[in-house]
Amino acid sequence: MANDHLPQSLSGGLLMLQEVVGQLPPSERKIASYIIENPHEAIRCTANELGELCSTSASAVIRLCKSLGLGGFQELKLRVAGDMRNSNEVRFTDFEPGEPQPSIVHKVTANSVRALQETAEIMNYEALGKAVEALRQARSIHFFGVGASAVIAQDAQLKFVRINRATTANADLHLSAMLVAKSGKDDVVVGISFSGETYEVGKILELAKEKGATTISLTSYGLSPISEIADINLYVSAKQEEVFRSAATYSRLAQLYLIDILFMCLLTSQYESSIAQLDEVRMGVNFIKPNETSKKS
Repeated sequence: MANDHLPQSLSGGLLMLQEVVGQLPPSERKIASYIIENPHEAIRCTANELGELCSTSASAVIRLCKSLGLGGFQELKLRVAGDMRNSNEVRFTDFEPGEPQPSIVHKVTANSVRALQETAEIMNYEALGKAVEALRQARSIHFFGVGASAVIAQDAQLKFVRINRATTANADLHLSAMLVAKSGKDDVVVGISFSGETYEVGKILELAKEKGATTISLTSYGLSPISEIADINLYVSAKQEEVFRSAATYSRLAQLYLIDILFMCLLTSQYESSIAQLDEVRMGVNFIKPNETSKKS
């Protein structure tokens, strides 16, 4: 990805490295660990210099950037530099037994904001552009998730159907499999799983790939079975929910946020036609609303 296509302010490099360092091959892990421990020195290095410092090679530095889903070492350095500028930002905080209500309000608000900020920080704009283009050209779009992620899929369907997209969202595995089995190269299947490991989501994406459909994953940041399957990977804030992870609170907000980004990107890419379609939908909803006469009868 060319540097002139990158946003003016990038961050999230250290977060990316911290999330995947334990999953990387040895040579890439050495480089990732060095950058995490010595970010100021690392951003001043060339790929060759960093490889020498870590007793590896420039090619290992480039492989690390690819493992992170980045366009190159320059993007990684820009993101790490952005992290250092934002080093005073508030991080996630967990809850204590008997937490006072004002404190809960403050922590939930701060954690929610941070989940959205981190999702923006780790955004891969090349992948986002590919996803938007795939959705724009799609004959049909199938969203699929299980449990809390099924709610995200339903929200996505409600949005995309408003701009004349043939869209489905079914939590039933068999029904989703039947729909995806009839998909092809002009269709898109979006698998949603915060963990990136949900078995049912992985199988739906595998079926979609067999049928030639474009597959998009929406997971938390990191290497996962589902991101390995999908053609295009989109990530939300990494696994920050500790004691209350099962509540799927901040992960849900981050997933909804990314769906909103996809929707607005698609809408603005075909603005006039989308506005006309939204007006038609609004008229249809207003048409079925009870009027004053029907209320009285």
